[in-house]
Formats: sequence, structure tokens, C-alpha cells
Amino acid sequence: MATTASTAARMSLASVVLEVADPEAAHRFYTAFGVDAYVRLRASEAHSTGFRGFTLALTVSGPATVDGFVAAAVEAGATVLKPAAKSLWGYGGVVQAPDGTIWKIATSAKKDTGPATREIDEVVLLIGVEDVKATKQFYVERGLTVAKSFGGKYAEFTPGRAGEVKLALYKRRALAKDLGVPADGTGSHRIALGNTADTFTDPDGFAWETAA
Repeated sequence: MATTASTAARMSLASVVLEVADPEAAHRFYTAFGVDAYVRLRASEAHSTGFRGFTLALTVSGPATVDGFVAAAVEAGATVLKPAAKSLWGYGGVVQAPDGTIWKIATSAKKDTGPATREIDEVVLLIGVEDVKATKQFYVERGLTVAKSFGGKYAEFTPGRAGEVKLALYKRRALAKDLGVPADGTGSHRIALGNTADTFTDPDGFAWETAA
């Protein structure tokens, strides 16, 4: 069914719901990690194997803050997929939560200009897609506004409100490579996206539901 202009205008990413086997354990982890304000948790035993096709990425102020978040995640039970290290674009690392969700913590700064903090500058939900251009157009037609776009490789959208999680698109295999995991995966993405408009599923199987 076509999306009307009025419905499209209301569309935004209002919440990120992680489907986990043990919500109480997941809540303890995300509270210790320091990101509990950005995700909601829901019990689910949905079958899922391998790469789930997405990552949640934290942008922070400097390398010391990256190290602090990585250390907090590991202490709470996360597995390191990529140790924090310098790169051409900055400094960052990748961890996997006990529930299977992959988190990337990064900064564009290569040196610290102040002490480590527990502050998060931005949270991005990066979903791996087969065709960035086609999926970008799908979301544009539903009312999202493109903030950045790099051909068929990457696209990100403007958040509906300040402080909301930002949605971005990346080629699935490229995303898996960046995270240090095989691209193969089957079953549920184990994530649901809260929408201010209607319920739908995108071309890559990511489910949107009306936000509570």
C-alpha cells in the first residue's frame, strides 16, 4: 500500500527494541555498559544464527572514552570482536553483547584532548542491506530525510528529534567485514524498530512497528 504524504511526514525512528532470550540479564548488561537509555528489551526465542545484519554504533569524544566503554562492556560480559585500535578515520573497537547484539564504539579523534567521560555523542543503528540505493529510496518514500549519501555504499538519515538514534545503511558484506564477523546469517534479526507511523518490513527484512 502506498504511503501517503501525511504518513510519510510523521515517519521517524522512535525506538530500538532488542529481542533477547533473558531480558533481566540483558538489562543488567546494558545498564553496566551505559547504553540502557537507547534501547528497549523484549523477550524472544526467535531462531537466529550468525550475523544478524546490523550494529549499534556509539560515537564518543576520544580514545580514552572508547576504552572506557569497551572495558565496561567486557566487564559486564561482552566479547571483544575487534580490540580498540587506531585507524585512518580515528580510533574504535567492536564488542558483542551476551545477547548477540554487536556494538561498535568509535571516535574520529586520534588523541585525547581531555579526560575520559561516560558521555555518548551519537548513537547510530547501522543496518546491512543488499542494495543501498534501493533501500535508501524505500525510506525516502516513507518520509525519512537523507543526511549523507555515498553512492551505493552508504547512506544515513536525519533523526526525527535531537537525541534519537540515527538510522544508516551500509552494504551487508562490507558491514560484516568492518565488524570482523562472517556475513552469513539466518533467521530473525532479533531487532524491531519503533516507528511513529505505520507498521511495515523493509526490503532486507527489518521489521518496523508502531512505537508504544
